[in-house]
Amino acid sequence: MNSIPDNDSFILRLSCKDSIGLVSEVARFLSDRRLFITESANFGDPATGLFFYRVKFIPESNAFSRSNFSSEFEPVAKKWGMDWELRDAKVKPNVVILVSKGDHCLNDLLYRHRTGALNINISAIISNHLTCGWLAERHDVPYYHVPVNKDNKPQAEERMLDVIEDVKADLVVLARYMQVLSDDMCRKLEGRCINIHHSFLPSFKGAKPYHQAFDRGVKLVGATAHYVTPDLDEGPIISQAVEPADHRLTAEDMAALGRDTEARVLARAVKLHTEGRIFSNQNKTVVFG
Repeated sequence: MNSIPDNDSFILRLSCKDSIGLVSEVARFLSDRRLFITESANFGDPATGLFFYRVKFIPESNAFSRSNFSSEFEPVAKKWGMDWELRDAKVKPNVVILVSKGDHCLNDLLYRHRTGALNINISAIISNHLTCGWLAERHDVPYYHVPVNKDNKPQAEERMLDVIEDVKADLVVLARYMQVLSDDMCRKLEGRCINIHHSFLPSFKGAKPYHQAFDRGVKLVGATAHYVTPDLDEGPIISQAVEPADHRLTAEDMAALGRDTEARVLARAVKLHTEGRIFSNQNKTVVFG
C-alpha cells in the first residue's frame, strides 16, 4: 500500500445503541474509501445496551479530507443514532497540570512528555505553592502560582479557569493537587479533568494515609485515577494498580511505594484519555487499552 506516513493517521470514536451490523457497516465505509485500519476495538455492553467503537486508520491517498469524511459519514451516524468524532492522531492535546507540594506525579509526567512517551503539550502548571516552580522552569513550562485559602477560593478558581481557557486546555490533570475543587469548577471541567489518589483496603482519608496504612498492617498499596466530578473521589474510574506490601516495610517505605504507583497509574490514565481510548458508559468507563 502506498500510504502517507503513520503519523498522519486518524481516530474514529463512536457510541450508540448496540445492534447487529454496526462493525461491518463502519468497516465497509472505511474500506470503500481506501482507509487502512491499523487498530480496532469495540465493546457491546449487555448491561446498558450501548456499543462503543474506536478505530484508527491511515488514508491511502494524500487527498483525504476530514470535512469530506464527516459529510459522507454523517448519514451512517444518523442511521444508527451515533455520537461520534474524528480525531487527527498527530495533533497533541493541550494539558494543564495542577499540583501542590508533592512533585512525584508532576515530575513523571514532565519526563514522559519530554521523552515522547506521552503525545501531549504541557501548556501550563498551576500550583497553590511555589515548591514545584523549579521543575516547570527546567522544562520551560509556564508556572502559575495561585494561592488558595477559605477566603479566596472562588477568586483562585476563577484565575485557574482563566489559565485553562487561555491555553485552550483539552485536559486538566490533578497531579497530587491537595485542594478540593468546588462543584462549579468540577462541572466546568466535566469529562476533561483527571485526579489521582491512593487506594487501600480499607481506604484511609485525611493526613498521612500511608502512615495510617502502616499502623493497620495493610498488605496492598494502590492508586486510582478517575475523572473528577462534584462527588469527591467518586468519579468514573480510568486506571488502577496495586503493589504488595508486608511487615518489613516502614511507613516511609509504603509512602515511597505509593508515590511510584500513583505516578504510574496517573501517566497511564493521561495516555488513555489523550489517545481517545476512554468512553463514558453511564457512571462507568469503557477503556480500550
